[in-house]
Amino acid sequence: MTLYQFLLILRARFKLAALIALTAIVAALAVSLIMTKKYQAQTSMLVDVRTPDPVAGMVMPGLVAPSYMATQVDIIGGDWVAQRVVKMLKLDQDPKARAQWLKDTNGRGTLESWLAESLQKGLQVQPARESNVINISYKGSDPEAVAATVNAFAQAYLDVNLALKTEPARVYAQWFDEQTKASRLKLEEAQARLSDYQQKAGIVSSDERVDYETAKLAQISTQLTAVQGETTDSQSKRNARGDTVAEIMQSPLINGLKADVARLQAKVQENSVNLGVNHPMRQRAEAELASLKRQLAAESGRITASIDTAYRVGKDRERELQAAVNAQRTRVLMLNKQRDELNVYRRDVESAQRNFETVSQSAAQTRLQSLSNQTNVVRLNTATAPVTPSSPRVLNNVLIAAFGGTLLGVAFVLMLELANRRVRSAQDLVQMLDLPVLAHISSSDEPEPPRGLPGLPHLALGNGSPA
Repeated sequence: MTLYQFLLILRARFKLAALIALTAIVAALAVSLIMTKKYQAQTSMLVDVRTPDPVAGMVMPGLVAPSYMATQVDIIGGDWVAQRVVKMLKLDQDPKARAQWLKDTNGRGTLESWLAESLQKGLQVQPARESNVINISYKGSDPEAVAATVNAFAQAYLDVNLALKTEPARVYAQWFDEQTKASRLKLEEAQARLSDYQQKAGIVSSDERVDYETAKLAQISTQLTAVQGETTDSQSKRNARGDTVAEIMQSPLINGLKADVARLQAKVQENSVNLGVNHPMRQRAEAELASLKRQLAAESGRITASIDTAYRVGKDRERELQAAVNAQRTRVLMLNKQRDELNVYRRDVESAQRNFETVSQSAAQTRLQSLSNQTNVVRLNTATAPVTPSSPRVLNNVLIAAFGGTLLGVAFVLMLELANRRVRSAQDLVQMLDLPVLAHISSSDEPEPPRGLPGLPHLALGNGSPA
């Protein structure tokens, strides 16, 4: 079928197609006027996924934002928010709503769930494209009720969002409080064990005491070393020949006596030669010489005795110092052992203190989170009662009906034409008979046939019907 044939068919059945289109327009207009007017109110919520938590200081990664936004959309459209809206609007206290629920469900289920499901049917939640804004809209027949409902959904979402944030923190806070009490008890027990051990061991300051005792041990060891040196020197002098001992050789008295002895010996020898053996002067000189020798021997004996006494005293002192060193070493070792044990108790106290501080810090943080009244969701606007209905849209419905009615009329006309085919042009004869058309006689008001048909001359004979 060519465009020319199609136009001929439409011209022949134009009234029928126009009637169908007009019927569709009238029906759409009537339905639009009869339909109950629906009003739609909308509010917007900004979900800031990049703002850090003021308590925990955590920032949500950017890759989490799409799934996070989808989760928030599901929360808004969920039962928790819807049931909270029912409580906020006190819909469960409406006798009409209860009567309708009993009629529809025969008392099965709960009124709150049935009302929440009814509210969810008119709710529409859509996240804005490429932004963190969520649009919440609600459609109903009462503009005031629609605005109140959408605002209630926004507030209920804020409350639920805050509850989702604070409720786990509140549970964790209770658990951390118990852990804090247990940690405090462990710390007190560790401190009590440390105090008991310090009182038992008599330790006031272990580090100073150990340092003092260690210094005392070093001092006694130094004294022992000095005494051992003196004892060794005294022993060497004891074993040496008497006249070679330094004290004897360096004694001025002994050296004077030795000089006097030598002088008297020379005098005795001189008197022996000059005066004879029995001369009184010689005998007196010999007596003085013997006295000096005895005095020299006595003085040398006293020095030797003093060296021996010093040796014995040094040995006794060495034994005493050695015993003192051993006792002090034992004491220092005992103090070191006590300090090690004390350090164990101290480490237990420090560990308990760190655990207590960590748990206390976590408990304080979760307690702050549980008391938080701020979320990362901001309400951008408050819905107001719409003035114009959102549906039905009369103009849109009429335009759609006109377009659809036109298509329906054209389709109906074509179906009628195909069911009862008519000859409306020379092309129809050529297609139907498969014979050439020799001539075409048309009236003056009839449109000319399309040019280009072979062997088809056109004869204008005035008014007449087509042959």
